Amino acid sequence: MVEESPRLEVRNVTKTFPGVRALENVDLVLHPGEVLAVIGENGAGKSTLMKILAGVQEPDSGEILIDGKPVLIESTRTAMNLGIVLIHQELNLSDNLDVGANIFLGREPLRWGLIDRRRIDRESVDQLARVGLDISPRTIVSTLPIGRQQLVEIAKALSVNTRVLIMDEPTSSLSARETDSLFQVVRDLRSRGVSVIYISHRLGEVRQLADRVTVLRDGENAGDLSKDEITHDNMVKLMVGRDVSQFYARKHHEIGGMLLEVRDIVTPTWPQHKLNFHVRAGEIVGVSGLVGSGRTEMLRVLFGIDKPVSGHVLVDGKQVALTSAKHAIDSGLALVPEDRKQHGLVAEMTVRQNLGLAGLARNALPAGFLNERRERSDSADMIQKMRVRTPNDGQIVQYLSGGNQQKVVIGKWLSLGPRLLLLDEPTRGVDVGAKEEIYRLMENLAAEGMGILFVSSELEEILGMSDRTIVMHEGHITGELNRDELSEEAVMQLATGGSIPVS
Repeated sequence: MVEESPRLEVRNVTKTFPGVRALENVDLVLHPGEVLAVIGENGAGKSTLMKILAGVQEPDSGEILIDGKPVLIESTRTAMNLGIVLIHQELNLSDNLDVGANIFLGREPLRWGLIDRRRIDRESVDQLARVGLDISPRTIVSTLPIGRQQLVEIAKALSVNTRVLIMDEPTSSLSARETDSLFQVVRDLRSRGVSVIYISHRLGEVRQLADRVTVLRDGENAGDLSKDEITHDNMVKLMVGRDVSQFYARKHHEIGGMLLEVRDIVTPTWPQHKLNFHVRAGEIVGVSGLVGSGRTEMLRVLFGIDKPVSGHVLVDGKQVALTSAKHAIDSGLALVPEDRKQHGLVAEMTVRQNLGLAGLARNALPAGFLNERRERSDSADMIQKMRVRTPNDGQIVQYLSGGNQQKVVIGKWLSLGPRLLLLDEPTRGVDVGAKEEIYRLMENLAAEGMGILFVSSELEEILGMSDRTIVMHEGHITGELNRDELSEEAVMQLATGGSIPVS
């Protein structure tokens, strides 16, 4: 039962950066043993508020209270001493060290002036048990799957007597099974009186886990939702300030001729299975399946990153040798990868430079120099077409929101005018407003005759955007579903290796 007296209160907190007001008079209340979801579009102020609570930044004005008493959180150590710990989206573990060393990193117990390894092992076992991990404290972190690394991070946080645990997009890299395990840990922490602030763009998770929701929009409070008010529509309405009734704005348009044919393609990851499917011009084909089903590996082969073991690919009826990404690009293909930060962007470069990366050869002058005039023109066109929110094209791309970074990645490829667009998790880590814009873009590109093949782990996205869906399980295609056959039950049946009963 949630207690009435708040464990944490934020009152009228304001934070300004040069030229940007990140937070303005923001309030937040968190009770003992409560899971509070804090949601909002990219740039809404969530990260800034959490960094203030964790002692990474200080507010310009306002106050923070713990158990009703005002506190000044001057550093992360001050926050930890108050029982507040932030788990970042990118895990903060030293993967070359073992689990026990990570849990006690920076505060190792000493015995006779030396690190007391025996105590570290003993106490680490207790902390790991709290999060349901039955592993040796001597296990090297890099050998663990990402889901277990996430639990090690939580065990590390709990080892400092955490009373307020802040989790920033904790499931962004987790499988469905790992996500379920994490949810069970969160519920267990709640039952023990730990308060959790949960930040996620996945509204289905928020609906499933949160006791209450606080919504931020443009650095201000947009509203709160109690447990029985937490619905997808209510959350979206508060986040974007309007009712997004046509979130998946699909319109009927004619499907053209055969654009891509995949015949008996065998990927190196799953050499025992042959893949056969097609994509027509103007068609949006979804690829569904559980994490590890072979979807990304298939896209990598189509784009020439990995060489197929065997099989053929035809584009516009002509067989193409996709032995490199250059061959794929020359054949009219473009790939927007799953991890934009690692594979889609050069974060330290400007928006203009990133948008021009795919067209470097095309924009080269005879002497080998870059045609900067054309690069600037292409950049301006793509910023306008993609609705990239940036002060100018000279902005360093790492300072854009996740949604705008994703638009830059997509725009980089659209500047080449591809025939077929391969999208791997196109809305991963972007807010609901940016999702809507990406969906609208996909619809418009398909209406212009482009073929789109997109991988997504969000069933709602697959159901909403696909003209047809390919479902994969352990490296092979278990079935295809037309739009009128699509349902969560049908997709999950195929994604888990089953089949659709014939009526």
